[in-house]
Amino acid sequence: MKTAISIPNAPAPVGPYSQAIDTGNMLFVSGQIPLNPEDGKLIVDSIVESTHQVMQNIQSLLHAAGFEWTHVVKCSIFLKDLNDFNEVNKVYSSYFEDVPPARETVEVSRLPLDVSIEISCIAVKS
Repeated sequence: MKTAISIPNAPAPVGPYSQAIDTGNMLFVSGQIPLNPEDGKLIVDSIVESTHQVMQNIQSLLHAAGFEWTHVVKCSIFLKDLNDFNEVNKVYSSYFEDVPPARETVEVSRLPLDVSIEISCIAVKS
């Protein structure tokens, strides 16, 4: 079983993909960028604000499918500038109270809409 999760309080896809896919006990969240779903504006004033917006977008998708941050087992972070690593970590870690998920962080030359950060994740219910 595969169900597309598409909700108004997460940015609409900028390509041919689903915001998230729910398979029942697993949720695959597509890469989220710092796009405010309420007004469609990018949040790019600082990497801290951008990271919070990305995490809020992921949270909206998790909750829409009945998942929580505690269900997240894997994240992928893409940064335009790896010098932002420490500030991103401060924000990112505030969303995980207990055991943080497995993760990789990579620097890339370009991201959709020229944003500085994109994060995807996988969540699993036991």
